[in-house]
Amino acid sequence: MQFYYKARNKEGEVQEGEVEASSKEAAFLVVQSYGLYVISLTEKKVPFYKRDFTIFEQVSGKDIVMISRQLAVMVESKIPIVEALQTLSRQIEKKSVKEKILSVADKVESGMPLSKAFATYPDIFSEFYVSMIKSGEASGKLSEVLTYLADHIEREYEFRQKIKGAMFYPLFILVIFLGIMLFLFIVIMPELTQILIDAGGEIPLITQIVISISDFLVENGWLVLLGLYCLVVFGIKFFTTQQGRETLDEFILKVPVFKDFFHKVYTIRFSESLSTLVTAGLPIVRSLEITSDIVQNKIFREAIVKIAEGVEQGKQMSEVMKNYPYIFSPILIQMTIVGEKSGRLGPSLMNVVKFFRAELERTLDRYISMIEPVLIIVLGGMVGGLVASVLLPIYNVSMSI
Repeated sequence: MQFYYKARNKEGEVQEGEVEASSKEAAFLVVQSYGLYVISLTEKKVPFYKRDFTIFEQVSGKDIVMISRQLAVMVESKIPIVEALQTLSRQIEKKSVKEKILSVADKVESGMPLSKAFATYPDIFSEFYVSMIKSGEASGKLSEVLTYLADHIEREYEFRQKIKGAMFYPLFILVIFLGIMLFLFIVIMPELTQILIDAGGEIPLITQIVISISDFLVENGWLVLLGLYCLVVFGIKFFTTQQGRETLDEFILKVPVFKDFFHKVYTIRFSESLSTLVTAGLPIVRSLEITSDIVQNKIFREAIVKIAEGVEQGKQMSEVMKNYPYIFSPILIQMTIVGEKSGRLGPSLMNVVKFFRAELERTLDRYISMIEPVLIIVLGGMVGGLVASVLLPIYNVSMSI
């Protein structure tokens, strides 16, 4: 927010200007930091048409990576954390994020720890992020922890983008195909149907089926769209409930088509998150508790909670993991044993991440190579059937002339 201020300097001269801050109290402190005595402070009114609408601004992984990296560099350069945050806010373009970083700077300046200030904005800084910062504050290695965070979030972001990119092509082809089919059924077929009726003659069964589908879509298209809309809304609402999420979690780890793929995804997420937390110096039990929420799968979460309970009772992590062979793969358990014996659990788990990430990339390539011919066969068959339904009656009419 922008504020107009009127203040006096030490010589008694009146000065006026503008200052940007997250609140009026913060703006007051900023003006005071200039060595001025505030006389008045008013918020600058921005016309409706000039206001920045932040409702559509989404904070991406790239934003958090940028914040973490720049903050790490400034902290390592011995720049005071408040000044570093204020400098960082000037580099951020998104208004909503800028204001929150300024607010964090104000909180830290008032004596609040950085981790606690970040925790006031859980929509940007997750529990994982806050716990890492808290670890850096306790160990005096804040810049190193910020670098760990940036690396971790960047890997996670690239990983998700790779999966989205792999799924984009088949979905794009499917959407285009459905659009073309609807156009043919709703626009082309009714015209062709009238021509065939006027021409007379026998209409083949396949053409009758296509005409029936076309008539239904033309007459009841709004019902189909309404039904699809209701189905999508119901699906979104159901899968955002706890029961819906748990059902989906169980489904994707049991169905053969998804099981192998998502098992690798969750193994990577578990191993990398735990490795990052342990390397940053968090206790293993606390690291497991945070990781259980990050994995975002009911089956994995319950197993990780059991591991945390076992470790708290004095058991080795790998010992408890052996009770869940259908969740934790042999290579993950073996590398955990190696990490526990060598005292290098973090690096051992990162080796697991590298292995499974390479495996997942091969799985994605295999799926795409399988999806392409299946799409070609299925979509080609449907197009062929539609073309046949159009050409057969035309051929019959031409033969009867």
